[in-house]
Amino acid sequence: MAETPVDPVEVNRAELLEGLPHGFLGRRGGVSTGDVAGLNVGLGSGDEPSAIARNRALAAESVLTGARLVTVYQVHSAECVVASDRAEDARPHADALVTDRPGVLIGVLTADCAPVLLADRAAGVVGAAHAGWKGAIGGVTDATIAAMEKLGARRERIVAAVGPCIAQASYEVDTAFRNRFLVHDAHNAAFFAAGRPEHYQFDLEAYVLARLRAANIGAAHGLSLDTYSDPSRFYSFRRATHRAEPAYGRQISVIAVR
Repeated sequence: MAETPVDPVEVNRAELLEGLPHGFLGRRGGVSTGDVAGLNVGLGSGDEPSAIARNRALAAESVLTGARLVTVYQVHSAECVVASDRAEDARPHADALVTDRPGVLIGVLTADCAPVLLADRAAGVVGAAHAGWKGAIGGVTDATIAAMEKLGARRERIVAAVGPCIAQASYEVDTAFRNRFLVHDAHNAAFFAAGRPEHYQFDLEAYVLARLRAANIGAAHGLSLDTYSDPSRFYSFRRATHRAEPAYGRQISVIAVR
């Protein structure tokens, strides 16, 4: 296995978070090979542990030199925790984390779900959330905002960016899936476009942005990057499933206090 990546790590950034160490990373620039070739950081992906460790170090270094990367054991929940010094094998089960400690790079892993990075510059508080459909409808972004407030943030100052995730054109769901959202709020019909019979196209990014804006934060924007349709740049669980690939990688989105 090569000691260095063939290509540099690609870091996608959001204008709302300009000036803060942050990035929505994809698969470019890592050392993994095979079906998960690239910057695979998924500890549960079946990849070589040494490759994952190297990729995680490359990911952190590409955003903030010398930073300590902290993640959680994601379970598609609405749980948010404060970043701590736990070892990798003792990560808490949660899908979001916050910090006010400089030098701590918090991150969430995705492979179609929506990564959300949040910040209150004035308070020196940042957050990162993994918003799959379960976490999104369950309120993971609301939990992250509340956790940031406990560290001194004010929601009217919080800005948030939604990174690469599966786009509406790529996200076909059935009637039962749509009904889960309509039971929660009839206005959620706006996030579903008609598809083939008994199926719809769900706009995950738009839904997450709507939840963020409904929380009355300062601003929220999306990068409009589709993980499913761009295999050279992003990992995608759904694409790997449709292609009957034996494994899929995970990308990471990270942010820190300056």
